Amino acid sequence: MAQRKIDSQELLRSERQLRTEGFCWIAGVDEAGRGPLAGPVVAAAVVLPPDLNCPPGVFDSKQLSAAERDELFDELHHLDGIQIGVAEASVEEIDRLNILRATHLAMRRAVNKLEKADFVLVDGLPVQFMLPSRNIIKGDAKSASIAAASIIAKVTRDRLMEQAAEKFPQYAFETHKGYGTAEHLKRLKKYGPSELHRKSFRPVRELLPDTPVQGTLDL
Repeated sequence: MAQRKIDSQELLRSERQLRTEGFCWIAGVDEAGRGPLAGPVVAAAVVLPPDLNCPPGVFDSKQLSAAERDELFDELHHLDGIQIGVAEASVEEIDRLNILRATHLAMRRAVNKLEKADFVLVDGLPVQFMLPSRNIIKGDAKSASIAAASIIAKVTRDRLMEQAAEKFPQYAFETHKGYGTAEHLKRLKKYGPSELHRKSFRPVRELLPDTPVQGTLDL
């Protein structure tokens, strides 16, 4: 964890540089749930406090344990001066638009929920926003704001899938969160797709041959 504390301070470099360029409210944006076969894609936008405080340990959510993410999720929500916007694109939107467009839609919705923002740092490829923006490849490991957003998005989506498991216990969403694990695929073949499954993703599509294909597991 000591290394992550150092990294958390280094992660503020992009935000501090943008402050010197005259921007005040820099939003980091990231998503969770592009690859799963089921459930929405969730995006989060985070503007750190004006003094750029960030809880020690904030880092790329994929490199944190579930317990660490949960702890940091709560710390971020209680941080004075922070802004957090969370939004999703539904399974229906994913099937209609394709996963990339649906992800960008969720990201724009998350930014629109912020009270103040004048610049966007987004993880991955460029996204069109109403504000000036910059994309950072692997930004969840390079920007504190994006790293914070990755934690918020990941924990939010995981909790949504845990709630879905109560309605659809036969799929064990609480264990795999909708990703195409061997156990999920086994249950999907046994019980067939639910209303939460993305019908345009190939493993689901193969069980529904009349539905057009637009996505695969390696997105």
